This record gives sequence, structure tokens and C-alpha cells, in this order.
Amino acid sequence: MKSLYDVPAPAKLNLFLHITGRRADGYHLLQSAFMLIDWCDTLHFEVRPDRRIARHDLTEPLPKDDLMVRAAHALQALTGCSQGVDISVEKRIPAQAGMGGGSSDAATCLLALNRLWKLNLSTAQLAKTGLQLGADVPFFLQGSNAWVEGVGDIITALDLPPARFVVVKPSMGVDTASIFASPDLKRDTNPATILGFAAHPYDFGRNDLQPVALRHCPQIAQALEWLGSMGLEGRMTGSGSAVFAQMPHVFDLGISPVTWQVRTCSNLAAHPLQGWASSDS
Repeated sequence: MKSLYDVPAPAKLNLFLHITGRRADGYHLLQSAFMLIDWCDTLHFEVRPDRRIARHDLTEPLPKDDLMVRAAHALQALTGCSQGVDISVEKRIPAQAGMGGGSSDAATCLLALNRLWKLNLSTAQLAKTGLQLGADVPFFLQGSNAWVEGVGDIITALDLPPARFVVVKPSMGVDTASIFASPDLKRDTNPATILGFAAHPYDFGRNDLQPVALRHCPQIAQALEWLGSMGLEGRMTGSGSAVFAQMPHVFDLGISPVTWQVRTCSNLAAHPLQGWASSDS
């Protein structure tokens, strides 16, 4: 196998996000439900005979040393692989959205190169490398919707009922570090249970980052107000500026501001690449 084309990297939504504490090293303890959706980037891979890692941006330009490039170099360093790769990227998931686009791209890169380079690493081995790249990468590697705890490292698979959502990404982004550094951030939410969440998965909890983010990015409030004007209950996903709401089966979204990205999405029962690596550790 010398190439893989049209390889998907799906986005995620945080159905809720609670901050339950903070460790002595400054890392926040959280609880969240991560849900995969069908808003995807598309990656294409062609093996090179040398060790060069080359990325080609087919849509918008990306940072030179992004997570995909770092993921490929990390696999080379881990395995001593002498092959390289050309990675072509059709970027559709917006940046600074809280939708995990960069982490998903990195996970897809790890899974695809594990196959192309015939490394035969397990999901658990890939996840150890992925965690060094970003806290959300192991989630995308494990392949299912999930209940996430700790600092993002404790992942329990979830089954979620099929549903449709409208996702709105305003033109402004949010700096994640400034939100987590805010003295106004609520850090003492009582721990929740999976059983309590499962009773009402699409109407559970809140995003503890949202009140602070609203002060940093007024467009988040505008997007929530736009959803509210149509009778939809929106909330922020992750630590970015995107917001979402569950949709009724038949719904007219009307006209959104031209600078926003607005999409209707379905949730996914599993990651499209689930099973691409062995589950054995």
C-alpha cells in the first residue's frame, strides 16, 4: 500500500463540559461527553521513499508545524521508520472552534501512517503518542463517542441516540489559555455520573467555560441569541467560539450572518476509522 485517499477526520462536540477541580500542577480536572459529528476534514496520504514529511494545503493555509506534521515525526521517532509521506489536506473544520479539528487531523494521521508504513502499532500505543500531541487526540483514536474525565485521559465509550444539530462558528475565535487562566472560571462543579447523563444526554449540565468565553468573544452571545430567536437552546462546545443546538426533525434555519459558518450535522455512532489499529496493548 503506497497511498490512502479521502481519509476522514471528523469533528466533535462537547455535549457538556464541567470543571470539577484543579491539580497542583495547574491542570484542570474535567468531565465531558464528546460526540463525533459528520463535519469532517479530508486527508490524502502518499508514501515517500525518503524520510521527508511534506504537507500540502488544498484549502486554507495551515501553520507550518501543525499537529499532523508533528504526529508523523513522532511516529518516525518512535519506530525508526525510514519512510516519509506527502499529506494533502482539505481543511473544513474551523480553527478556534472547540471542535477538535487539529486533534482529529493528528489522530487520522497516526492511524493512516500506522497502516501505510506497516508499523502494526495498537490503538493504545498510538494513544500514548497522541497524548503528547494534544489532550483530545486519544479520544479520536479510540473510535467512539465517549465520557471523558480527569485531564482528558480517562475515556469511557458511550452509546448516543441519533440526532441532528445545528453548529454555528462565528468569525471570531477564542484563546483557550486565557479562558482557563481566568480567576472567574468556575472550578468546583460537583462530579456527575454517566447514569445521570444518559437519562437526558442532549439536555444535561452546561459548559463551565461559557460565562468566561462570553466576555472574551461577544460573537458567542450573538450566535446563542440567533439560535434562541428560533427557539433553539444553544451552548458552547469545548473552549472555542462554536455553539450548537439539537434540532427538531423538520426545521428552517433561515438566514445567518454571512461571516459565520453554519452547518447542520448528524452525530456519528463511531469514528469512520474505528478498527484501523489493533485494540491489543
